[in-house]
Amino acid sequence: MLKTTLKALTAAALLAGSTMMASAQDFTIRATANSNENDEDYDGLVVFKNYVEAASNGAIAVELFIGTQLCSNGAECLQGVADGSIDVYISTSGGASGIFPYVQVLDLPYLMADDRIAEHVLSGDFTRTMRDMALEDSDNSIRLMTIGNTGGWRNFANTQRRVAEPADMDGLKIRTVVADLPQELVKALGASPTPIPWPELFTSFQTGVVEGSKNGITDIMGMKFPDAGLQYVTLDGHAYMGALWWMSNEKFTGMPEDMRRVVVDGFYALQQATFASPKRKSIAAYEEFVAGGGDLYVPTPTQKAAFAEASTPVYDWFKDNVARGPAIFDALTSAVSEAEAEIGAARDADLN
Repeated sequence: MLKTTLKALTAAALLAGSTMMASAQDFTIRATANSNENDEDYDGLVVFKNYVEAASNGAIAVELFIGTQLCSNGAECLQGVADGSIDVYISTSGGASGIFPYVQVLDLPYLMADDRIAEHVLSGDFTRTMRDMALEDSDNSIRLMTIGNTGGWRNFANTQRRVAEPADMDGLKIRTVVADLPQELVKALGASPTPIPWPELFTSFQTGVVEGSKNGITDIMGMKFPDAGLQYVTLDGHAYMGALWWMSNEKFTGMPEDMRRVVVDGFYALQQATFASPKRKSIAAYEEFVAGGGDLYVPTPTQKAAFAEASTPVYDWFKDNVARGPAIFDALTSAVSEAEAEIGAARDADLN
């Protein structure tokens, strides 16, 4: 009799607990990434989900949709954020440039020297400036929460020869996205930009439709591009592969302040995870590339300066042709200068 009573009481307690947990979930955040579970975006979302659900004591539930379950491209996904059917979405600059063209500032070459500079810049007021622009241009519907990383740094890779200086780019057919800025960069370096959809790139390398690309090493190895003939990678690090994390502004502002604080801190944790993930994953990717016979070349400081010099016309093109280009260009370059000064002083202090 006692055992039966205890079982009944335990079952009732569990039922009551589950009911309390369900009612405690006052908010649900539907987050999507058009990637897979091997991607930095997924790493960031897992950290975000874990932090937000724990720190809110169950008041916020985070549902993850990895792939194209909710939407399949930048324009479609951002429209979902604007109309409230999607709460959180991650895009590249190319994916968001059709709606917010000035985000292409992240693709301007050779402005940020290394991870430490980039992470400092993207953790500060530059991101808030871009947030304000996006809110204004979306009628306060799409909010930029943070900028992380997705894939490390863009480097030039090709099937034909080692690229050590700009002259080596001459005539190469380089795959780009449809956006104008990457095409302007490729042209400035003397190569031929060729827009190709990502799923068609492997075959395009095999058939010679394109001879090169500008990607991070984890993408190159993840897509097995060396099997299609991509055997030369130049670590010029011309662009930091920024990941723009967007949120429905209505969903965010509809939360009480304590829950908004949890979400903001959750995006900080997500950002840190995506900063770290490519660094770790790139080690094995570079080793695999070299072990397979790949040629990995690091330009000398003089050669890298030559790449930067050859690319300078792209800055003027951006300011002249992209809506709000001058304002966001000034915001980025000012943030970079401040970061260089602060980090330079910190490095000097640590050396003494």
